[in-house]
Amino acid sequence: MKTILFILIASTATFSAQTTITKLFNDPVIGETVNNVNVVGTVDNSSTGANATFSNSSLTAGSATTTVYSAPTASEISTFPGTTIKMVGNGNTVYYKQTATKLEITGLVTPDATLNFSGNNGTFITYPAAFGYSDNDTASGTFSAMAGSGNFSGTIAITADASGILLIGAKTYTNVLRIKSVQNFNLTLFGFPVGSIVNTTYAYYDSTHKFPLLNTTNAVITVQGNAQTTNVAQALNETFLASADAIKKDVFTVYPNPAQNVIEFKGEVSKYSRANIYALDGKLIRRSDIKAGKVEVSELPPSAYFIELSGNNSQSKSIKFIKK
Repeated sequence: MKTILFILIASTATFSAQTTITKLFNDPVIGETVNNVNVVGTVDNSSTGANATFSNSSLTAGSATTTVYSAPTASEISTFPGTTIKMVGNGNTVYYKQTATKLEITGLVTPDATLNFSGNNGTFITYPAAFGYSDNDTASGTFSAMAGSGNFSGTIAITADASGILLIGAKTYTNVLRIKSVQNFNLTLFGFPVGSIVNTTYAYYDSTHKFPLLNTTNAVITVQGNAQTTNVAQALNETFLASADAIKKDVFTVYPNPAQNVIEFKGEVSKYSRANIYALDGKLIRRSDIKAGKVEVSELPPSAYFIELSGNNSQSKSIKFIKK
């Protein structure tokens, strides 16, 4: 059962004073693919608090791994009620329920065990989440494995416990927010205790990438007195690309940022014709047409916002900007 819950948090926003995890920017979308690499080296998660420095320059890129988000089948929804999206990667599948304020876990299938959160879904994140955020939840359901089947129940404690600068490989990322999750589940078989799972994960987000720059999982699983400890770490493929390659893959930006009267776009803006501007909590503030690659923002109060661009034949794109 050593892969149970490794990826519940491990895998499962531009230029603001602090990064905030929001539904608009960070919620997964059906059809998305995330390109990660397995990290070689030991991740240092010791820094805490504001203005921290997460020193991981010694890490290197290992094997590539891809995570894909897709729609659940009717059978999967029946098995894991409430599921709206599923994540598949490294031979594991996680089922999620998306609501207006949360991303919840409804099920997990690994090669050697299945967890069904049929009794009480587990919280993945509650939106919005900025530095100082905390959330405590309970979760329960059934499990099945080669050793047998039974029930599980326990708690999930989620905190945004640190923010600052992430040094990873040769890259430096500023304005990074770390989300920590600690999951404690007790396993029972025929009503008798048979084991436990203690799963601690760290995910490092910045304001320009939807998915974590770096994430780690430490799992301690005890079944009938036998304990197993496993550490897993992954990073976005982009974190180990050469700087020139990274620029080519991320050329779509807004400027000036902060902006006072008008914002313009650098990239393939011709594909987009409309813009929606949202507050950080996801509230729609204004709709606008994109005229000559520009959007008027002079009437907005000073704050941080998301601008979502869309077109007739293009996937929408969300970017954060500051109105001064």
